Order: sequence, then structure tokens, then C-alpha cells
Amino acid sequence: MLGLMQDRPLLISSLIEHAARFHGKTEIVSNLPEGGMHRSNWSEMASLSRKLSAGLGTLGVDRGDRVATLAWNSFRHLALYYGVSGSGAVLHTVNPRLFPEQIEYIVNHAEDTVLCFDLAFADMVEALAPHWPSVKAYVALCGPNDMKPWKLPGLLCFDEWVAKQPDGGSWPEFDERSASSLCYTSGTTGNPKGVLYSHRSTVLHSLMALSSDTYGVNTGETLLLIVPMFHANAWGTPYAAAMAGSKLVLPGQHLDGESVYRLLRDEKVTYSQGVPTVWSMLFQHLDEHPNIDPAALSMRRVGIGGAAVSQGMLQRFERQFNAQVLQGWGMTETSPLGVVNKPLPKHTALTQDERLAVKLKQGRGMWGVELRLVDDAGQNLPWDGTRAGRLKVRGPWVASGYFKGEGGDVVDEQGFFDTGDIATIDPDGYLKLVDRAKDVIKSGGEWISSIDIENAAVTHPAAAEAAVIGVPHPKWQERPLLLVVRKPGCELDQSSMLSHLQTRVVKWWLPDQVLFVESLPRTPTGKLLKTQLRDLYVKSGVAGRLNS
Repeated sequence: MLGLMQDRPLLISSLIEHAARFHGKTEIVSNLPEGGMHRSNWSEMASLSRKLSAGLGTLGVDRGDRVATLAWNSFRHLALYYGVSGSGAVLHTVNPRLFPEQIEYIVNHAEDTVLCFDLAFADMVEALAPHWPSVKAYVALCGPNDMKPWKLPGLLCFDEWVAKQPDGGSWPEFDERSASSLCYTSGTTGNPKGVLYSHRSTVLHSLMALSSDTYGVNTGETLLLIVPMFHANAWGTPYAAAMAGSKLVLPGQHLDGESVYRLLRDEKVTYSQGVPTVWSMLFQHLDEHPNIDPAALSMRRVGIGGAAVSQGMLQRFERQFNAQVLQGWGMTETSPLGVVNKPLPKHTALTQDERLAVKLKQGRGMWGVELRLVDDAGQNLPWDGTRAGRLKVRGPWVASGYFKGEGGDVVDEQGFFDTGDIATIDPDGYLKLVDRAKDVIKSGGEWISSIDIENAAVTHPAAAEAAVIGVPHPKWQERPLLLVVRKPGCELDQSSMLSHLQTRVVKWWLPDQVLFVESLPRTPTGKLLKTQLRDLYVKSGVAGRLNS
């Protein structure tokens, strides 16, 4: 017997219409990529999105067609989020930090029909356009005064093009399992692979972002979205903000410490999300201006993901900002919410050091994402906080495969997706990453976590960044090599760093050598590029010197 409940499709268009109807006057603020501030609201955004949807129809965009963006966080990009998906087409957010060869590949692989771009990427788009046969029209995300005679077929000015369109007033209805957006991974090897989200998965994901046990996005929020809108749908926040009716602040490409601080101060931001690199730039600005009191800001919660949160960063937000750090883990394939670190009532009885140890874990499981740890034979491992294994996930916003079948079957017979991470899970369900499976260091039959050593290293006051890689060893199979970037003007040598680590990691984890470097290579999404580090320092003979 079936229930007698109405069956309404879970569509992204319902989010923007809800925001317009119940939170229409709530502001959307953009620090524009081309300069200047733009202020609108959810009501105006709904109208702009509907006009954009109508405009896509004039370009011959049908349901299922892909519309690409090369853009920063702004009101125009937000309109594309809703106008493209709401029309039944697929929003393809392209990461402009990828190498040009990768961007050329993924636009062709996606077979994008329209490409919308910020002015900062105009030269790159003009150079690559001859290699994109599927793209029939290009839209510059600007006003008429900023247009230039770029050599692009079907070139349109966003503001002029949208202004000419009628406000249709209603959105089409279709199957909630229809594709809504497409985001390509930025793996360190091979071509990027496309993760194809659905309307249903996106709406369910947004519901969990509003949960008080995750990010708790709510109506009274002023949310500064630093996470780029080309990274896994900006952690789903553009959708969650509309669902909650939050005030949304979009920084454009202005992510330096001073610009972020000004937005925090001027817009009275209560909650912000970003990767550790951006927060490090904010800290540097504050260090250069000691007269600024971070506690005077309105920010009381900060979401951090993309990389493990260091102890120093967590404690600084707590002590200087009086802000709660919400660390999370996820990936493009998980939309990306996987786990979020929120304390349990019993943790109030722990000592300060014990609470800190819990906070530094990636987070606790949430409804909708099932977690599993397995050994190399595929057997389930216990959740005891010590046994490490391969992390697998399953849920309604977890990928079941890649676009066009790239990579073949990516889920096991039970439907679990292998994340490629090595992790532990404690009896309370808190996940702690040990390493990427390809980066974990195997020494004497035991695993060494490069992440834990890196986090311990950057607690040294003179260390800005750290990376650990495994190098071959004739007796132990592998041993850790630590690479450190010193903070400007600071002195630090190997002896001092090893002394610092002795009280923070077990003795047999101590690196055999510490090298000091000017910078560390990273992927276009900010992750340490350890494949390149291994090429530079293992193949160049450092391993041999370590073993001598």
C-alpha cells in the first residue's frame, strides 16, 4: 500500500522560487570581478534567472545540453546556477585554474554548446575557442561598457542579452533525477572525469547543509562564500543559501587577506566557508595589522575543507575570532558533503587536549552518507579509531559513475564508491583521514600518515607549509621525507623541526630528513601535488642520500 502524499519533483528551480517568495528582500552582495560592488536580492535573482532561462531558449539550448562557465563567485554566476539548471539544461562549471590543455579537453568532452566567461578569462577563451567545435555561442559576464571585440562566434554581452528576455514567470517541470550540473575532478594523473549531479541529489544535499549537525545554514545568516563556484558546486552553498533565505556575499576573484577582511567587516558576515589557503592569507593580513581585533567581527562559525585543518588554524579561530571551526570532508563525487565535525554533548566532559584531538578529525557521519572501512582484501574493518582502511561511501548524493562512462565501474557490488582515502573511524563515527591511498607511507609493515606529520610540522611558529612524501629505504621499505616552507623572515633548521616533532608524533614516524624549500607545488584546486614532489626529490637522488 502506498502513502497518500503529493508527489512533487525535487527541482533546483523550487529553491530560487522559495527564496524569492519568502526572503525576497534579503541581499545578495557581489564584489565584482571587473571591480565595484553590486547589490541585489533573492527576488531580483529569481527574475534574472528566469530571463536567463528564456535567453538560453533563443540560443537553441535544449534540455540536457551543457552550458559552461569560466567564472568567479558573482551574482551573474549565481543566475547561471539557477537559470541553466532550472531550464532543464546542465550547468558545467569549469575550473579556470586548470591547465589550458585540461580546459580544452573537458569542454570538448562535455560537448558544451554555450560558454559564459568572466573578463579575466577572455584571452584564454579566445585562444581556445577554435578548438571547441561544439560551442556555438559565447557570453561575456559583464555590462556593455566592458565589452571588447573578441574573436568569438555568437558573442553576447550578458547584461544586454538577459535584459532583452521576458520574465516567463514559471519553470518547466521534469523528472527530478534529470542531470542538473556537471563538475570535473582535478586528479593528478590522467584526464579529469565528469561528475554529473541531479536535481534530486542537489536538493537532498542542500537539506543536509541546513542541518544543525552539519553547517547549520539558516535564515539569519550572512554567508560569505569564499569556496569557488567552480569547486563541486561551491560545496552546495548557493543552493542551501536560497533554501534558507540567507544573505549571500560573493567575493569574486578578490580572495586576498585584505579583501576578505573588508567583506567580513563591512557585511557583518556571521559564517564563511573556504579552504585553509585563503584563511592563511587572512591571518597574514591580520598579522601585518595588529591593531585589528578579529573578535570584533561578527563571524562566529567558519567552514573549512579541501585540506586538513591544522591545530594552529583551528585554535586561532577559536581564541582570536571566538568562532567555531566546522571542519568537513568530502569530494567532488560526494557533492561534496561527506562528514562534518560537530561536537557531541559528552565531549564537554573531556579535557582541553582531548577535545582538540576530536576537533582535528575530519568529522562525523551524517544522514545520507554511509561509510565503510575495508582492508586490502575488501573485508570490513571495525570502527575502533585505530584500524585504518580504505574508505568507501554510499548515498543519494554520491556518484554512481562518471560522465560518459569514463573510469568504468566505480562502485562495488553493494553500491559503495571507493574514495581513494585511507582513514580510521572511531566508535562515535568520527572519521580521521590517514592519507590518500597513493600517498600513504609504508614503513616496516606499518602505515605512516603524511597528513599527521604535516599538521604537526605547521604548528611550529616558523613553518608556513609542509609536505611529507615516502622515499624508498632498503630495510624499512619507505621512510618519510619532510619538506618545509619557512615563514618570511623566520629561521628554522632541521634540528629545531625534529625537536618540535618529537613531542607530537610517535618516534618511528620522525622524518629521516627535513628539506627547506621556497614553495610547494599544488594542483589547480590547491591540493599538494605529491606526484611532482616524488619526481623532484626521489628520482633526483634524495632517497639515495637519505639511505647513505
